[in-house]
Amino acid sequence: MSTSTTSTGAGPPVFLITHEFFPKRGGIATFTEEIARATAAMGYEVEVWAQSAPPGTERGDWPFRVRRLPLKGTHDLTCQLQLARELIWHRRILRHATVYLPEPGPMMTMMLLQFFDAFRPRRLVLTFHGSEILNFAGSPVRRWLARQLIRRAARVSTLSNYTQQLLLNSFPEAAGRIYLTPGALRSDFAVVPPKPAAAGAENKIVVLTVGRLHPRKGQLLTLQALQMLPADVQRQLEYWVVGSATKGDYEVQLRAAAAAKPDLMVQFFDNLPDEELSSVYERADIFAMTSVNLSRSVEGFGLVYLEAAAHGLPVVAHDVGGVGEAVVDGVTGMLVPPDRPVQLAAAFEKLIHDPALREKLGAAGREWAARNCWRESAAALFNPTWTE
Repeated sequence: MSTSTTSTGAGPPVFLITHEFFPKRGGIATFTEEIARATAAMGYEVEVWAQSAPPGTERGDWPFRVRRLPLKGTHDLTCQLQLARELIWHRRILRHATVYLPEPGPMMTMMLLQFFDAFRPRRLVLTFHGSEILNFAGSPVRRWLARQLIRRAARVSTLSNYTQQLLLNSFPEAAGRIYLTPGALRSDFAVVPPKPAAAGAENKIVVLTVGRLHPRKGQLLTLQALQMLPADVQRQLEYWVVGSATKGDYEVQLRAAAAAKPDLMVQFFDNLPDEELSSVYERADIFAMTSVNLSRSVEGFGLVYLEAAAHGLPVVAHDVGGVGEAVVDGVTGMLVPPDRPVQLAAAFEKLIHDPALREKLGAAGREWAARNCWRESAAALFNPTWTE
């Protein structure tokens, strides 16, 4: 696909460069796609440069162009050098454009190229999600490189106030150019009707978790809390786990823990396409993702909490990172301090025995989930009032 993008709209062409794009799943991939949609809707010429994907992957409804790069989209040195080669090859185009780096993979490549005038874009825009801030700050070399990159950026954004403060604490250079760009509902299910009263599997109460299988996402903690409930309560439940493992033996641990106490039925699903995932949401009664902060890995916001709320599900979550900006304690769900398994089990038990409370929190969640707008976040990144 040609990259001879010219701007006839709101400003210079925008090249969004990312390792996290469809068909990859997750919050960053959703954020990237929706920001590209919203930016194109503002009148900008937008081209997404993304990791390689199987033939036939692209969607017909994208209002922007996609260039697939010959790289897997990892954070290792080989991938960084492959991306650097692409940016150098197309430097004449990028030099007159806005280059947007919405996640850490391409940022690490740009850190290496930023000192060469020929490779600098006309405008550079960065978005930070959380964990990469701590990773960059934890290495003296990367910290220095990140500081220089932030200084060269026209604008910097985060999805939550928590992440914004984390960035300013580690990189005060971001002050004066930092904006909030919160995530919103995916554009393909912005309106979700209330689910029928007879939801669930065989009249059981379904607790649902959606997210990659990783210790930081807390599936094992949710499972253990549910298994603390009386046996007769467990037999009224099903715990559905949607997502796939990326590495390690975490899935093995989960399956072993589920098999050890059979009173609670646990179903494991792999990654599901959006239409199937929407059906799973509609059959659930409670959403749980009890994320924890592990070392330099933090939960900066969590778009999945908004998606669950949009389906009218009360949310149970740990009060860590930026989760409190996605889930309102006592209004759209229940926040529990981490490392309080008894309190976590009590939160589940309260929702299990109080259908009126589930309905109340779910109804409030539907309204809460619709409060953010991708167009406003894109405008904060790219509106014409630039600070040069």
